[in-house]
Amino acid sequence: MRDYKSETEKRVQWLREKMKSAHSDGFVYGNSGGKDCTLVGILCKMACDKTIGVIMPCQSKQNYTTDIDDALAVSRQYGIETRTVDISAAKEALTTALSGKTNPAYTGATAFANINPRLRMTTLYTIAQTENCLVVGTGNRSELSLGYYTKWGDGGYDINPIGDLTVREVYEFLAYLDAPTSIRTKKPSAGLWEGQTDEQELGITYDEVDTYLLEGKGTEKTKTRVDNSILNTAHKRVLTIYPD
Repeated sequence: MRDYKSETEKRVQWLREKMKSAHSDGFVYGNSGGKDCTLVGILCKMACDKTIGVIMPCQSKQNYTTDIDDALAVSRQYGIETRTVDISAAKEALTTALSGKTNPAYTGATAFANINPRLRMTTLYTIAQTENCLVVGTGNRSELSLGYYTKWGDGGYDINPIGDLTVREVYEFLAYLDAPTSIRTKKPSAGLWEGQTDEQELGITYDEVDTYLLEGKGTEKTKTRVDNSILNTAHKRVLTIYPD
């Protein structure tokens, strides 16, 4: 297990250095009430008092109930400024504008679900620009390795202080920081549609992914699944410019 006291100090210092080098006044991040954004919010608040967590519900009922409740619980416990921007109408307007303009042979369920995080990215950057703040990413190593994020959505940010931590390590870190129990016990979910969970969508558990990433151990199914995901989603992690 990592020394999370030392990890906290190093990451807070790193955030301060990044803020200084960018001549920024603070941080803005998406606060969905999940494990990753909670850790990011705590670290950012430790680094700078001007830390703004933005709650951005979008159509899914979960966004308006447990997600908001957990997001607000974090804000209260750590004194993080919170703003709520409901992007449901923007999603509906864009979906309507796209009607009849997409491939009719493809249902587009995932493509349209990915509108949500892309609208959130736009929202975060708009707020950040008006506040002279950096947009802070909330993706962990497990998600980034699998490519389990939306390109130019939650994959769009200025800096990311937890991108080297697996899901397992994020939970350990949150326990060290005494984050709300509700956040440490609920199933990871992007909340893109009703009943959606990360592991169900991935077809593999984060524990299996992390064991392979950290220890190189796992079933052949797990190894193949992770290796293929890393290979097939490489384009998400590297900006390709001719000639490559």
